[in-house]
Amino acid sequence: MDSTNPSPTPPSGASGGVPTGAFDPWSFRDEAGVTGSDLVGYKVSASDGDTGKIDSASDEVAASFLVVDTGTWIFGKKVMLPAGVVKSVDHAERRVHVDRSKDQIKDAPEYDESAPADDTYRNRVGGYYGGTYGGL
Repeated sequence: MDSTNPSPTPPSGASGGVPTGAFDPWSFRDEAGVTGSDLVGYKVSASDGDTGKIDSASDEVAASFLVVDTGTWIFGKKVMLPAGVVKSVDHAERRVHVDRSKDQIKDAPEYDESAPADDTYRNRVGGYYGGTYGGL
């Protein structure tokens, strides 16, 4: 974000705009439709196509995230998606829509199952996804 334009710019290929207010990587947006939902097993749709399936999820206050198994798309890599990238959930279709591209997800830090509670790892992941909104 530049100082002359207080509105963040969404990443190329993103749809649905940017989150209301400052980007909070670890909290679901109110409008996403996640509250009280078990998202394990839902498919994940990036802004430019499907990316995988939710393997596990955490809904801790201010520490929520999804672990997505990308399957064969990027050779079975698992990635952590902070809750803040979830744009919406379609419960009828069992699909979570995120506002990042497949390449942005592919280039994310690899999921480290021993580190989701580690502040250094969380800061790296949160910083990566926050940085894809033009440096928020």
